Amino acid sequence: MKIILAADALRPPLTGIGRYTLELARRLPAQSPDISIRYFCLGRWISLPSAVDLDGLEDSRSPLSFVLRSRSFLAQRRWAVHLYRRLSPVLYWWKLRKFQDHLYHSPNYFLPPFGGKSIATIHDISTFRDPGWHPPARVALMEAELPRTLARATHLITDSNAVRQEIIDYFGWPAERIAAIPLGVDGIFHPRKSTELSSRLRHYGLTPGSYCLCVATIEPRKNIGRLINAYVALLPPLRQRYPLVLVGERGWNSDDVHARIADEQRHGNLLYLDYVPQSDLPLIFAGARLFVFPSLYEGFGLPLMEAMASGIPVVTSKIPTSSELTSGVALQIDPYDTNALTMALQRGLEDETWRLQAAELGLQRARGYTWDLCVKRTLRLYQNL
Repeated sequence: MKIILAADALRPPLTGIGRYTLELARRLPAQSPDISIRYFCLGRWISLPSAVDLDGLEDSRSPLSFVLRSRSFLAQRRWAVHLYRRLSPVLYWWKLRKFQDHLYHSPNYFLPPFGGKSIATIHDISTFRDPGWHPPARVALMEAELPRTLARATHLITDSNAVRQEIIDYFGWPAERIAAIPLGVDGIFHPRKSTELSSRLRHYGLTPGSYCLCVATIEPRKNIGRLINAYVALLPPLRQRYPLVLVGERGWNSDDVHARIADEQRHGNLLYLDYVPQSDLPLIFAGARLFVFPSLYEGFGLPLMEAMASGIPVVTSKIPTSSELTSGVALQIDPYDTNALTMALQRGLEDETWRLQAAELGLQRARGYTWDLCVKRTLRLYQNL
């Protein structure tokens, strides 16, 4: 079986889609000796080592890192999006014209013109649900290109049943041509003893079990502004004992939130770590007392699964994907209700009976989400097509 895997999501810092692409690239070749895979990135063929060298992706001096960072910057400019839409189909068709006997899989929404069978993974349709959550250039790109992808696709993949049903309902997509294949959680996310964590956490000014954690890009959809409001409403002794720690890169339309973050940092209510290297992130998860993820919308919510796999109790939004993932394990609240979030945070930090139960149930839940299972299900779909 001959596969072309699009690798354009492998850009620093590695997002959830980038992690998904990386795991497919790493694990598919080991699944069957009959698989032959080519890796296609931004109109050029790349070799496996350069595609999946995570250190190289995090090294801003590497050529691939520079190209992919430039792409991310240009994706927020309307003129660049317009130029991309005009030129890329011609370039991609020319590059792919001799490979119609392959199956083309794009893990990142969009499919180029291609003469063979093709699969697109659509992680969410948030740009259609609420365009205000995204830069106008991204919304314009999705509105123009996603219908083209649907016209080209043989089959679709989503990360959750919730998004699968959204696509069926919103686009009238045939149910038999779309599969929900959940993402996985890496084995490096697991419970750890304080002695294993102390040294590295000290580098960030943290102590094991002494902070509430949120890992998310700072952008409107992640609801960080309301989270801060809810946190500062806690009684001072509680938030001083367990300050809020935010991990995540600066996203679109986040200046006001960053100003608020800076102000609350000065008052000692929170700590903003920005982007954290992948090698340190599992330790920061495992050292948290509580994980909070109050998103307004998610296609999957990989940090939720990483927190549960780390043995950390979770507070999250009452939205379809979070309900699907946590399945009664987490404290869930209306993400627009700041008071409810404050109350959930207080219980999550103080209620030891609930915390012990939630940690154990979360570990059990996370065991059902592995990258090997995700890749095996994806390969089974390839074989069926």
